[in-house]
Amino acid sequence: MARRVLVVDDEKLIVKGIRFSLEQEGMEVECAYDGEEAYNMAMNNHYDIILLDVMLPKMDGFAVCQLIRESSQVPIVMLTAKGDDMDKILGLEYGADDYITKPFNILEVKARIKAIMRRTTARDEDKSASNVIESGDLKIDCDSRRVYISGREMNLTAKEFDIIELLAKNPNKVYSREKLLEMIWGSDYPGDARTVDVHVRRLREKIEENPSEPKYVHTKWGVGYYFQA
Repeated sequence: MARRVLVVDDEKLIVKGIRFSLEQEGMEVECAYDGEEAYNMAMNNHYDIILLDVMLPKMDGFAVCQLIRESSQVPIVMLTAKGDDMDKILGLEYGADDYITKPFNILEVKARIKAIMRRTTARDEDKSASNVIESGDLKIDCDSRRVYISGREMNLTAKEFDIIELLAKNPNKVYSREKLLEMIWGSDYPGDARTVDVHVRRLREKIEENPSEPKYVHTKWGVGYYFQA
């Protein structure tokens, strides 16, 4: 089945170029040119990945990303201004999984999309015998990719879930920020360890009663992060 991609940018030439290139790879591509249109399309259709520009009419990319994250874990790649670190950090804060800086090489865009899709496919195929992990009030359903605290579902992004799943399946094993970056984002991901810190902080805000004194995701100072069962 062909992968479905939603490309969102108000610059029609950019959208046209991305669409043509991805369709050459056998992907189905739909396009939106403002934030409201993008959000409505994301809510009413299934996509395997969304490319989302930051600067959009009607509703900016951060707002669109945040709204989508309230009900969907679809991978979102933000398109940000070249060298604007704040856009990258904000994108991650609002739930984006990755970012690409403009101007970009279309080959990089295709490579990053394929990498995300490979990881998604591998993750879905690599199911352990027991796909429910429970620790205290925390329950992780690896099949449905849902996390519950005291029976209430927490709305995690795809990357937040990947982090808690990896750590929980390997309790008390410490992973460096660099190792987490490589395992979850891929060795070809150009970001740095701050990406991991942002996602861990957001994850703790969602699953920990007191994020500054975590019960589940702990920090080994100077080393990395681990899950305490």
